[in-house]
Amino acid sequence: MEPTTDTQRSDADGELVVQILQPEISELIAKRNFASLRRVVEDWTPADLGDLLSLLEKDERVILFRLLPKDNQIDVFEYLEWDAQYDLIKAMGDERFKDILNDMSPDDRTALLEELPASITKRLLQQLSPEERSVAKTLLGYPDESVGRLMTPDYLAVKKNWSVREALDYVREHGEDSETLNILYVVDDAGKLVDDLKIREFLLAPLDARVEDLSDGSFQCLNAFDDQEEAVETFKRYDRIALPVTDSEGALIGIVTVDDVLDVAEEEATEDFHKMGGVEALDVPYSRAPLFDMIKKRAGWLSVLFLGEALTTFVMTLFDDLTSKAIVLTVFLPLIISSGGNSGSQTATLVIRALSLGEIKLKDWRVVMTREMISGLTLGAILAIIGFGKIAGLHYAYGAYGDHWALIGATVGLTLVGIVLWGAVMGSLFPLILERLGFDPATSSAPFVATMVDVTGLVIYFSIAYAVLSGTLV
Repeated sequence: MEPTTDTQRSDADGELVVQILQPEISELIAKRNFASLRRVVEDWTPADLGDLLSLLEKDERVILFRLLPKDNQIDVFEYLEWDAQYDLIKAMGDERFKDILNDMSPDDRTALLEELPASITKRLLQQLSPEERSVAKTLLGYPDESVGRLMTPDYLAVKKNWSVREALDYVREHGEDSETLNILYVVDDAGKLVDDLKIREFLLAPLDARVEDLSDGSFQCLNAFDDQEEAVETFKRYDRIALPVTDSEGALIGIVTVDDVLDVAEEEATEDFHKMGGVEALDVPYSRAPLFDMIKKRAGWLSVLFLGEALTTFVMTLFDDLTSKAIVLTVFLPLIISSGGNSGSQTATLVIRALSLGEIKLKDWRVVMTREMISGLTLGAILAIIGFGKIAGLHYAYGAYGDHWALIGATVGLTLVGIVLWGAVMGSLFPLILERLGFDPATSSAPFVATMVDVTGLVIYFSIAYAVLSGTLV
């Protein structure tokens, strides 16, 4: 049975169709029905083929990849995750992989080489042509997480003293190898960046006009040594599809395109989400992460949180006399602790996200504190009213909590105000403190803040209980 062809699935969601057809394609591979297999995938886009290869078993992946036309192999290979790329490299051998490696775009090749073990990277570099090897070594020479690792030297630069006719002729002659034709970069005789202009401006200008006449000298650029997160912010701020990259002297040395920056933004967001959940960031997709690595990345934080929560036992022993006299107080412990932890987690999440988006800065700490104190008091009061009402309702319905139900309700209500306020304060301050110390605010993960608030919340609860119930239950 042959799977549905691409023309029959053109209106369907590509990723979903790939998942549906994957078992049938695996069956064709198992039957060695390669003729049918070629017909099925010949019209698939590189992105869909990349998704398909990622779903296949390693041996199936190699077979299907070798069946693809040579020109299509390069495009498909660039859509694969690096671990899938690594599997193909090992299966195909250096010589068969040589052409793919040489024809890959420099930025995608750099992303692959920096993930591979050093010994394999060194061996693969020897498979490159002298020109491509020089480009690869230059890009790999920039620091990790720098813009230099993202950039490609495949761009079009025109001289400012050229005519529009000369510029367009240059585009026709050299445009095939450029990463993008939407933007042309203007440089002076020394190679320094002067401007970046949309191709539309050249197409609409008189052919005899000078390039410098079209330029207003207003442009945005990145430095090769900038952090990749700065590139994400710059792309977002100026809504660009590509940005030029310069060296310390202002000379144009490459460009960064939005597709590479989106990958960085996704990686950074994933890392932050993992940290906020109390997990070290995974280096590969969840479905392909080795089980032992997942356990190792979770064990550290889980152990720290366990030790933190163990302090609650210590605090409980300090107030053992109180709880022995007023056992009813222990009934409300889960309610009290969860409210403080939830408040801290909410606030930490909001502040961390605001910091990462640049919505707030360290200098805004007073504003953040004021807002969260007001929010904490208000939310605490709301929960206090609900908590007191619950105690009153149970008392009048079932006679619960005895003669001192009102004092118990007041204790719970005041504690909820105090602990929700404290959670809001801790959740807002801790990310800002980490940012000030130069650490990633995401490490003040929601579980960590919740654990801290749990421990201190017990102190708040029992202290208020002593003050309110003294002379009655205690």
